[in-house]
Amino acid sequence: MRISVIGCGYLGAVHAAAMASQGHDVIGVDVDPERIAALRAGRVPFHEPGLEALLGEGMRAGRLRFSAEVADAADAEVHFVAVNTPQRLGGDEADLGYVEAALTALRPHLAPGALVVGKSTVPVGTARRLAPLLGGRAELVWNPEFLREGHAVDDTLRPDRLVYGVGDEPAAAERATALLDAVYAPQLAAGVPRIVADRETAELVKVSANSFLALKISFINAVADVCAATGADVTLLADAIGHDARIGRRFLGAGLGFGGGCLPKDIRAFGARAAELGEDSIGSLLREADRINLGRRHRAVELLRTALGGGLRGRRIAVLGLAFKPDSDDIRDSPALSVATELALLGAEVVAHDPHAVAKVRVARPELRCVDAAVDAVAGADAVLVLTEWREYRDLDPAALAAATPARLILDARNCLDATAWRAAGWDYRGLGRHEHPVDALVA
Repeated sequence: MRISVIGCGYLGAVHAAAMASQGHDVIGVDVDPERIAALRAGRVPFHEPGLEALLGEGMRAGRLRFSAEVADAADAEVHFVAVNTPQRLGGDEADLGYVEAALTALRPHLAPGALVVGKSTVPVGTARRLAPLLGGRAELVWNPEFLREGHAVDDTLRPDRLVYGVGDEPAAAERATALLDAVYAPQLAAGVPRIVADRETAELVKVSANSFLALKISFINAVADVCAATGADVTLLADAIGHDARIGRRFLGAGLGFGGGCLPKDIRAFGARAAELGEDSIGSLLREADRINLGRRHRAVELLRTALGGGLRGRRIAVLGLAFKPDSDDIRDSPALSVATELALLGAEVVAHDPHAVAKVRVARPELRCVDAAVDAVAGADAVLVLTEWREYRDLDPAALAAATPARLILDARNCLDATAWRAAGWDYRGLGRHEHPVDALVA
């Protein structure tokens, strides 16, 4: 099929490359000339495993191209709108300016029978409100994305579900469903579940999923504080309750909390939209989750201050991890970067490392000293903080690293390290919501 993807940021670039890999003829359109130039050269302007190879494959096959002109997408049968919906400046609401601009720009270039498919995360009711921008030239449906940064390629090619939010008119809804079925034929053939719903339900699916995950993360972090106050171990607790099939172990990793460009702004926008509708129960829940989540950052700083005897000024602190999660260079609303910045503001000498986010941090936070190797950050440090659970850090040899710093104090803010191994190597290991002494010692 002939497909356009309007907006070639994180979501759009992945979707365009994935659709081309399935044999479709795809053009990606973006108003940022530097982004288009990079993509045309086969360079991905952010870190996402597997994407650069997929991008190159599509371009070499002649199935994928990029343009800064929406007119170049005029012959597409299906137009995916994948532009950003950031948090509105000065409020919690989603800023839909980019979505409105994309639909307005598309309108004069829509071929007869074309389908416009929203993929951006938007407040419920957006599709119904914005459909008139197409002037009746195309049907507007919503097909939310469920990508995880670091796994976006696989999540697009092998999603766990497909959701189509179609309009009210039966014939148009049937045709839109048929077109999307053709787009996603490989996924459907592989047995991926398909849910056809109204547009409002489809819009709510994405924000509801993200909100539930945010609540789950904030719940276990609130429990972690009780564990810390009583000597319990939140990781063992999470293992125990995670065996309950109704709960599950995923997203019960207590620590520094969530961040990035999706969960924080999505839960705030959902709460704001619910309040507009006069239904604030979900807003109350999400505001509390947001408060708990943001509090984790300050709590990590305070735990470090306590471990160092009450003072941070002049102390050399090694920070391992700056991206908001592993396998990404995204530093938007990154808890790790927030903690590193707070430590620097409190007078600590911060020496930071991240496998992929350093270049962005050097631009965004020039006051932080960044190094290119984890061992260089640790050398001579009064304390080590693990703030992003990169495999590189999980695989560190605690015995070998002990030679780099006589202090041997480590705060595992992601509870991702083997506490027993680090303590056995002579480290004063501390984790958020974990007892300071190993279970074997308590039993003995």
